[in-house]
Amino acid sequence: MSKIEINELCASPAILEMLSDLLIGTVANGGSVSFMHPLKPDAAQAFWSTALAAATRGERIVLGAWDGDRLVGTVTLLLDCPPNQPHRAEIAKLMTCPSHRRRGVAASLMRAAEELAVKRGRMLLVLDTATDGGASTFYERLGFNLAGEIPDYALKPHGGLTGTRIYWKRVGLGMQTGSKGEVFIFNGEVEF
Repeated sequence: MSKIEINELCASPAILEMLSDLLIGTVANGGSVSFMHPLKPDAAQAFWSTALAAATRGERIVLGAWDGDRLVGTVTLLLDCPPNQPHRAEIAKLMTCPSHRRRGVAASLMRAAEELAVKRGRMLLVLDTATDGGASTFYERLGFNLAGEIPDYALKPHGGLTGTRIYWKRVGLGMQTGSKGEVFIFNGEVEF
């Protein structure tokens, strides 16, 4: 395997096709990423078109992992949070091609997402993963903390219910609350 490169993705026909193929393959292999099997190509492309349009508006960042000219993984950093949550972001749609699993691709994507979150003044990351067949162990190795589990949260891609586990992680320089409830985020950008 050559060196994996991580970069932000933007809309182009080729990128949309590669992202769609990755999503379809992930769902076909049982990945719980909000879609049911079989996932039609037009539905996958519609999802990624919407996601990349949101990235253009600065509402999210879609990262891609490249092995040469092949897209082998992706993760999304959701930045469009409510006004009372400017200090957090959400990790979503972490996917790696089966051929590149257990080779550090997902960890590289997560590190890049964390770095970008900190650069944008985010101090808290949240994510969820399926209870059955999810990536709990992986996220815990990366320092994410289990907040809890919700049973029967979603359908598995091939049918049947699964719970979801909610995780969180503090990143960057941190956040403190003052004696009167005021919040100070120490990154040079936000103080309440």
